[in-house]
Amino acid sequence: MSLSATVNRIKPSATIAAAAKARELKSKGVNVHDFTLGEPDFNTPEHICEAAVAAMKAGHTHYTASGGIVELKKAICDAYQRDYGLKYDPAQVIVSSGAKHSIHNVITTLVGPGDEVIIPAPYWVSYSDLVEIAGATPVLVNTTRESGWTLSPGQLEAAITPRSKLLMLNNPCNPTGAAYPVETLEGLAKVAVNRNLMVLSDEIYEKLIYPPARFRCFATFGDDVRARTILVSGVSKAYAMTGWRIGWTIGPVEIIKGMDKLQSQETSNPCSISQYAAIAALNGPQDCIEDMRKEFEKRRAYVLDRLKRIPGVKLAEPGGAFYAFFDVTSSFGKPLMNGRVVQNATDFCTALLEEAHVALVTGDAFGAPGYVRLSFATSIKALEAGFNQIEKFLAG
Repeated sequence: MSLSATVNRIKPSATIAAAAKARELKSKGVNVHDFTLGEPDFNTPEHICEAAVAAMKAGHTHYTASGGIVELKKAICDAYQRDYGLKYDPAQVIVSSGAKHSIHNVITTLVGPGDEVIIPAPYWVSYSDLVEIAGATPVLVNTTRESGWTLSPGQLEAAITPRSKLLMLNNPCNPTGAAYPVETLEGLAKVAVNRNLMVLSDEIYEKLIYPPARFRCFATFGDDVRARTILVSGVSKAYAMTGWRIGWTIGPVEIIKGMDKLQSQETSNPCSISQYAAIAALNGPQDCIEDMRKEFEKRRAYVLDRLKRIPGVKLAEPGGAFYAFFDVTSSFGKPLMNGRVVQNATDFCTALLEEAHVALVTGDAFGAPGYVRLSFATSIKALEAGFNQIEKFLAG
């Protein structure tokens, strides 16, 4: 039996694959220090869980409209008015089964063979594959550690061709944690307007910002920018609701209608119970977000302190999300724990897992050879134990 060319062309998710390797070792009784997945370790706040139980008891366990219930769309609109002063209508919103599903639907609705999609690198592992699934061509534009891993307006301008259809911007960024300066975002917005380029702004980490970094929603740079902006976000990171699978897209009505038509053939509606829980998240008390953000900030400080103590490690300090993305090239070609010698970041992660039982994700999967990603969405106690093992591994 032969598989389709599309499936043969795409790669498995590197983050999920790394987590699977860690789970395999755990199943054999090995104590693995797992820093692979971008998932808050907090439980979903109680008032959100209570709303889900209430929804089940009220009988909200049936199909909903394919693009989500009106009540949730209104709650999303109200949140953007409250947080960013942006006024949207529910007709400009579609709810999907997580932000990844939202991104897939945006891409599949907007682009196809012959189109180019500009992606700053390093980039989240799924971006380029989702573009290829749609038959379009990902155009990767390399950013640098020295620039804070941010795409400059000049780089964007230089990457645009007559085939360019879309810019995929992730702010704050996975895997680097880069939080774009407001003036850089404004410059990118001007280029997009001047060159008639649509922008998919993936803002799933928007609530996880560490001073002095600031967050600015891409659609707030004026009506002409907003008309070309497609916002993607969700409840997974801000409210510790990864498993609930609720993401959303906000954009021009024509695009939202196209996505709804596509989604009606793919998944029908997102989970009905999760939709009611998301309403409670958006409309309820927001102090839970700040409580979690403060804890992530403490962990970030701990991780940066430990990394700065390791000779040869280089990184740009993350302004958002919960990742540290650092250069490990100084360890290549040298004997590490148990005499292991590695030549690239993928080998590094494999050896680190097998010898020191620490799981990271290779930067090769993010378009950044020589780097690795560590998620600090876990306790400081777990981070301390993991860093102790990393230091032993590097010491040889």
